[in-house]
Amino acid sequence: MATCPSCGQPNPESARFCNACASPLQTGERALGEERKIVTVVFVDLVGFTAQAERLDPEDVRGLLSPYHARVRAELERHGGTVEKFIGDAVMAVFGAPMAHEDDPERAVRAAFAIRDWVAEQPDLQVRIAVNTGEALVNVGARPAEGEAMVAGDVVNTAARMQTAASVNGVLVGETTYRATPDAIRYQEARPVQAKGKAAPILVWEAVEPVARFGVDLAERARTPLIGRDRELELLRSILGRVCEEGAAQLVTLVGVPGIGKSRLVGELSQVVDREPELITWRQGRCLPYGESVTFWALGEIVKAEAGILETDSAVEAERKLHRVVTRLIPDASEGRWLEAELRALVGVTGDGGSGGGAEAAMAAWRRFF
Repeated sequence: MATCPSCGQPNPESARFCNACASPLQTGERALGEERKIVTVVFVDLVGFTAQAERLDPEDVRGLLSPYHARVRAELERHGGTVEKFIGDAVMAVFGAPMAHEDDPERAVRAAFAIRDWVAEQPDLQVRIAVNTGEALVNVGARPAEGEAMVAGDVVNTAARMQTAASVNGVLVGETTYRATPDAIRYQEARPVQAKGKAAPILVWEAVEPVARFGVDLAERARTPLIGRDRELELLRSILGRVCEEGAAQLVTLVGVPGIGKSRLVGELSQVVDREPELITWRQGRCLPYGESVTFWALGEIVKAEAGILETDSAVEAERKLHRVVTRLIPDASEGRWLEAELRALVGVTGDGGSGGGAEAAMAAWRRFF
């Protein structure tokens, strides 16, 4: 496989251009560029595996490690990370290289939670996990699958030291990771880590659980007036008025480069809604830029908010809340049962797939719900 130096996408060896971003793939001798980047390093290590492996046959050791490695890699890559190396029962991954995302620290912590939750279901596995964010020197042309190191810097060494101090099935994060994710992750204080070779103790926090679902961004009140967007805001006002008068959905697409003010414009619309004398329900969601089964994630978030389904709710409690809101909105019992089945599949509170109607059925259910 040939890895694209621009976006990190694996491509067939015969490819001359990247299948993802169309950048030319280097042939022959590669020019290995290096750059400084802010990355987040994740270390995952099995607890007590050395003693366990001493009593096992090598084939049994491989049989135990193979599914563990596969699942850890899958969770890390699903959240946008890159697995750099496997060292026995330890796994090191990098978020932010070769591709960087604005929420790499949060992705890394959520990936750690996913690994921790999976391990909790395994009878013979326990892990320690550390997440650390900092500056590193990144080899953008590295091929981790062939043993080439991708990142170098103190952030890697610190993450390795932190991992040894984490509690069993615990996730320990460094100061920079903590400061980047306090609104999305609940933390509790932990004792600073006295690491070998470090001049000062490492400040760490223990990550407990997410406090917000993916993508639920609440616009902050702007401290400055909106300038130069009167026409766009008036267009949104008129569309809102049409929705209120006709009771029909309208689709508005905002397209622009990062930082141009798309979120600010949506925030201004929310203030317009607040000033309306008529009570208007505001629901929002966001499609994830990574992961699987996220096509209707935004719609699922909206339905969950309307039904009052919390991330901490059990499947039984989530079904009860969904049934209650559907019964309130849909008087017809037969239609209500169909709608509830499709919405269960949409919000993922049960394992059944509704009527199997796929995207069209999900969209029809969502329109009927609202």
